[in-house]
Amino acid sequence: MPIDPTVAVGADLGATTFSWTPREVALYNLAVGGAHDPMDATGLEYIDDVAPKVLPTFATVAATFLASAPPKVSFPGIDIDLAKVVHGSQEVQVHRPLPASGTATTRTRIAEVQDKGSAAVIVQESETVDDAGNRLWTARSSIFAKGEGGFGGERGSSSRLELPDRAPDHELIAPTLPQQALLYRLCGDRNPLHSSPSFAAAAGFPRPILHGLCTYGTVCRALIDDLLGGDASAVAGFGASFAGIVFPGETLRIRAWEDGARVVVITTVADRDDAPALGNVVLHRQS
Repeated sequence: MPIDPTVAVGADLGATTFSWTPREVALYNLAVGGAHDPMDATGLEYIDDVAPKVLPTFATVAATFLASAPPKVSFPGIDIDLAKVVHGSQEVQVHRPLPASGTATTRTRIAEVQDKGSAAVIVQESETVDDAGNRLWTARSSIFAKGEGGFGGERGSSSRLELPDRAPDHELIAPTLPQQALLYRLCGDRNPLHSSPSFAAAAGFPRPILHGLCTYGTVCRALIDDLLGGDASAVAGFGASFAGIVFPGETLRIRAWEDGARVVVITTVADRDDAPALGNVVLHRQS
């Protein structure tokens, strides 16, 4: 079915109510922890049995953590083959430190459908509140669907973050594990692009790739640990666009510049001569 923007744009995708416990938080923290040293006492705070530290990026998996089937890209006015889809961007704004356990409800809508000619970009926005109705986080994400453009929609705007014209204030290295994607898929993202060699080959990749949201969480955790002393509650928001692919086991190079209340970042793959990984990365500090 071709994309119909007159139906898709503004469509309410409904509300989902879900719960989580320290177990899910700890598993997520491990899944974005890379090659963590188990003797590091600070790192062990991420897997505390009662009150593990909660990364703001946990918001990206909380509602779907228990999913056991590959996702479907089927919404009002949109029906796309999963093999054509990659994550385009992700932004999370947290309104209060996320608790280690709780119940919440997320309501999502389609905000934009962009026609890039050879591809389509579908943008979703969501708001999540706790069981008392207090806002926990808001999110905006996009997916990029190859070969699904040309439906006559608006092209949409694009912006590129300008990095400071000076050496970075921080340069970090974040190794990933060869089994990183297999661990991260236990957080609810069962897209076979990240676990099936045959599916990855059909999608045009030589082997399964790391989830973009795993890279996203790994970079956020590294910045929190190295720049914010491990204080996950000091982050007000975190956003990035997915500029390239990462294969499990590769090492991420993170270059960061202090810019007032925010940190601007570029992330590349050190193992492939600094191939792009994440762009337009901004971490916002709590005021």
